[in-house]
Amino acid sequence: MDKIESPRRRIGIDLGGTKIEGVVLGADNRPLFRHRVPTESAQGYEHILERVALVVDACRHAAPECTTIGIGTPGAVSSRDGTMKNCNTTCLNGRRLPEDLAQRLRLPLRIENDANCFALAEAIAGAGEGAALVFGVILGTGVGGGIVHRGELLCGSQHLAGEWGHHSLDPQGPSCYCGQRGCVERFIAGPAVEKQYCNLTGEAAAMPAIVARYRDGEPAATRVFRRFVDRFGRAVANLVDILDPDVIVLGGGLSNIDELYTLGRDAVAGYVFNDELRTPIRRNALGDSAGVIGAALLV
Repeated sequence: MDKIESPRRRIGIDLGGTKIEGVVLGADNRPLFRHRVPTESAQGYEHILERVALVVDACRHAAPECTTIGIGTPGAVSSRDGTMKNCNTTCLNGRRLPEDLAQRLRLPLRIENDANCFALAEAIAGAGEGAALVFGVILGTGVGGGIVHRGELLCGSQHLAGEWGHHSLDPQGPSCYCGQRGCVERFIAGPAVEKQYCNLTGEAAAMPAIVARYRDGEPAATRVFRRFVDRFGRAVANLVDILDPDVIVLGGGLSNIDELYTLGRDAVAGYVFNDELRTPIRRNALGDSAGVIGAALLV
């Protein structure tokens, strides 16, 4: 493979539950090279380290002068002991991933959770480009987010900034794995909405089917979907009241629901502490590439 000529190449790795993807970005933040392999997480932690190393090696053939690697991971690094926490790839939890990867790759690393990588990519090269304060929302099987101010991630002293999925909308609401009750994630994440529909009808249905049935006028789907939109409005209004971002960018599987940009925005406007809502709520521009591009932009 020919060496890619660029004065500002960056390598990013997105460590996902099903795939590990690597990218080389050029000076204009556009991908010049990609490589991906299955994660094969069932084979354990050490195997994942080797899979990451395989992707890094492929990327370094395309950009051999890169000496620092950006990596996006599920979960986050604990500020208490440096181990991984809250990873849905559970074999990573409790392990010293940053240290082990740095030793295996023999390179310095920048590691952030995948929601922060999404937010950084959309702020610099996506739907939030040009805005000073961007809140990137992940809305899918879980609820997360990241905050970017003037091109820099705001992580907080405890690495909690952006974790809006675990503020409580209702202290009497459903219990959450985090130990609290009524968290945003327990109301508007995909599995939560699906559970609400199943409880109401006795029938299991995936989120796309619920949305389709709502559009067809099914009463149960309409009831569940309207509740989803209302809770989305309350939760995002809290974000606006606290941060007043210049733009909110939605990512994750549920960001494809068109009604979030119309009915959802109207719901936010109804709850925000102001007589108007100027904050744009935009669909992501980078799609599935946001995580790996954001990882590269960490460097």
